[in-house]
Amino acid sequence: MAIIFFTMPLEPERLSVRELCADDIPLIADYWEHSDLQYLISIGVDPEKITPRKTFISTLSRQLSLPKEERNAYCIIWLLDGIPIGHCNTNPTQFGTEAYMHLHIWKPELRNKGLGLVFLKKTIPLLFENLQLNVLYSQPNAANKAANRTLEKLGFDFVDELETLPGSITSRQMVKKWELDKDYFMHMINA
Repeated sequence: MAIIFFTMPLEPERLSVRELCADDIPLIADYWEHSDLQYLISIGVDPEKITPRKTFISTLSRQLSLPKEERNAYCIIWLLDGIPIGHCNTNPTQFGTEAYMHLHIWKPELRNKGLGLVFLKKTIPLLFENLQLNVLYSQPNAANKAANRTLEKLGFDFVDELETLPGSITSRQMVKKWELDKDYFMHMINA
């Protein structure tokens, strides 16, 4: 794995996004397998629910082999100077209608630097276009200030704060539910 050295601030042109490819799957598996236990808990993950690596890789590979219209999950890889450093995925995904977005920067030293905002500005148009979505949702843990602040800056509307089970590997938790309408977002970025 490459070690990334950088000085802040990071110029947005150093950041790029692309669709998931098969070579990225082990990197995402590494993120889930090697993340600090306290970090996982802080973002609402129940470590006991994380799928074993072999199963995770097989499941994600199977999803990648399906046409987008049939996938329950869809993933965009985030790159710094061409090196993958995170991902944004939708799960569940209802092609042509709506999806729930999740965002992850893999390296602790790259978190809380404002990268998520830049990456999402590049990612969200792809999610709307490639999945033909009308609405995009996100439900970060209510205590995850960085994720909630980022969604607000992007123009997501706050819907509710509620206790729920936001994902298959999460614990029951308080989340803030956010919603972004495609027409509103496209108007906002073209203004």
